[in-house]
Formats: sequence, C-alpha cells, structure tokens
Amino acid sequence: MGDKFDLIAELREDQGKGASRRLRHQGKVPAIIYGAGRPPRSLSFDQNKVLLQLENESFYSSVLNIKVNDKSQAAILKDLQRHPSKPIIMHMDFQRIVDDVEIKMNVPLHFINEEEAIGVKQGGGSVSRLMNDVEVSCLPKNLPEYLEVDIAELELDAMLHLSDIKLPKGVEIPMLAQGPEHDHGIVSIHVIKAAPIEEDVAESDDVAEAAEGDAPADDAASDEGSSE
Repeated sequence: MGDKFDLIAELREDQGKGASRRLRHQGKVPAIIYGAGRPPRSLSFDQNKVLLQLENESFYSSVLNIKVNDKSQAAILKDLQRHPSKPIIMHMDFQRIVDDVEIKMNVPLHFINEEEAIGVKQGGGSVSRLMNDVEVSCLPKNLPEYLEVDIAELELDAMLHLSDIKLPKGVEIPMLAQGPEHDHGIVSIHVIKAAPIEEDVAESDDVAEAAEGDAPADDAASDEGSSE
C-alpha cells in the first residue's frame, strides 16, 4: 500500500465555470469529492501545494488523507485535469473510500532488469513497454504503490501479459476476469529494424519525366510567339 498524503482542503459553495475560474486566479484548485454513500462536496486546494504533491508518483496510486477543518476523509484521486500549456491544475476528482469496500485504481508498472533481459543481452533486441499502468481491484489496505515486473528471463520476440504480473495478496486485475482475450501484452522484446532508405533514382526519374512533360508546352509557346 502506498504512503498516505495529507491534503488541506476548504469547502466551497460557489458553483460553475465562473467560480472555478476565480479560484484558479486566486491560486487554488477547484475539486469535488464523492462516494461512500454520501453527497458530493465541492472543495478547493492550494495550487502550489498540490503541484508539489503531484511530483511524487505514489500520489496517483495511494490513499490520500483529505482534511477539512477538524475532519479527515480517506480518498483516492479519480481524475485530474491539467492546463494544456501552463503548469496549472484545472480540476480534481476524489472518491471517498471505506476500509471494507473494494476500490478500483490504476497503479504504475515498474519494469526491472531490462538491460539484463535475455532478449536484450543475448538477442540484441530492444524492450517495448506496451502498458505503463494497470487497473487493479482490492481493499484500500491492500492497494499497492506499484506493481513490479521482472523481465530478466524474457527472450527475443517474446512477450509478457497481464496474467504474468505477480500480484500481492488481496489484489486482482479485473480485466483478466473478462476472459483470455483480455489478457493483453504489457512488455515485449524485438529487434527494431531500420526502415530502408530509398535510392534517389526514383526521384531523378520523376524529375526527368516532369521535365519531358513540360517541353511540348514550352515549344508551343515559342511557336506562338514567333507567329506573332
């Protein structure tokens, strides 16, 4: 389970795009928290403090402790909207959690021993990561900070799938319950072949043909000019 992060929040009553815009101008992040059988509440957070927390990869896959005045609520981050060009968080969605109810969460995949993999060291291949994270289902206490995938034994032209991930106790990958066809690949090793460089002969031929095609028009123009 990932580390807990403390987030200091303020309740907000104003709704709508205008209210959210004013909050962002004040250096705050508009947010909402929902779930656990309780009505949603609108919150705001300090923009700079949120940006600092987001630098930690664990933030995205950990239980967060949201404090409002003297009350605290455990939650997970469900959605995050960033400004397309500025280092500004536009909006955040949080889901309340309770200890005895399973949650679904995307956690990052950490691939280890890439340089030592058989397909790389002996086969001369390159590692291709097909997934960077995966959705898991578990109780909050079992939520992993990340899932480690050892590819030391992965050979050239071979692939590891979701079913090859070693899961901690109490953690499942919901996609695998949908059938074998959903056991997607997560990493492979192949020799990357460079695209062949085409000879300039074809281009030269095209130029020659274009020149020949233009010649009659030039001749016709000359004839027309001489007739005048």
